[in-house]
Amino acid sequence: MRILVIEDEKKIASFIQRGLKEEHYAVDIAGNGEDGLFLAETNPYNLIVLDIMLPGKDGIYICRELRKKHVNTPILMLTARDAIEDKVSGLDSGADDYMTKPFAFEEFLARVRSLLRRGSEARQNVLKVGDLELNQLTHKVRRDGHDIILSSKEYAFLLFMMLHAGEVVTRTMISEQVWNEDFDSFTNVIDVYVKHLRDKVDKGFDTPLIHTVRGSGYMLSEERP
Repeated sequence: MRILVIEDEKKIASFIQRGLKEEHYAVDIAGNGEDGLFLAETNPYNLIVLDIMLPGKDGIYICRELRKKHVNTPILMLTARDAIEDKVSGLDSGADDYMTKPFAFEEFLARVRSLLRRGSEARQNVLKVGDLELNQLTHKVRRDGHDIILSSKEYAFLLFMMLHAGEVVTRTMISEQVWNEDFDSFTNVIDVYVKHLRDKVDKGFDTPLIHTVRGSGYMLSEERP
């Protein structure tokens, strides 16, 4: 699941990003209102964490604009303000929840999970390819009833491939969406992780699911491309 954090205080943004990544979420950061609004309008997110006090366009404005444009992504507002009228303004602008800074990160994560569950009611939480299952809420992966233990990066890689099951995913797509970086797509990092996934997902099973599409990339499928 991908989360957008719109927060101008770099230490807070970095703290939130690090904590969310440890929980296996993909995280994008915007340091001002204009960048945040652009990202929120142009990319699909499962959740937006939105600070109210931002340079340029503030959080209330961003929230209202997103709702006007029918962007229904759940929004968790963060602010140093704790006055009742500020909370009411935030919720009336279209936010789904509200937290006052400073906050305990455990409570923040609980709010995140709650909003993700609420926002995922219309989405499929368990992805399946053949006898391989991935639960996006619990992050558990099983094949033919057997648990598969993955590192956070292996999980993110497999999730990306399952979201694009039956499609060819290029090395560039993988580097941008899984690593969130524009590193050299010819590096062997991707090959190493593909091998790790094959060892865990395909080894010992009659039907391989992870396929190399020569000259193009990789595909997750029950059938060979």
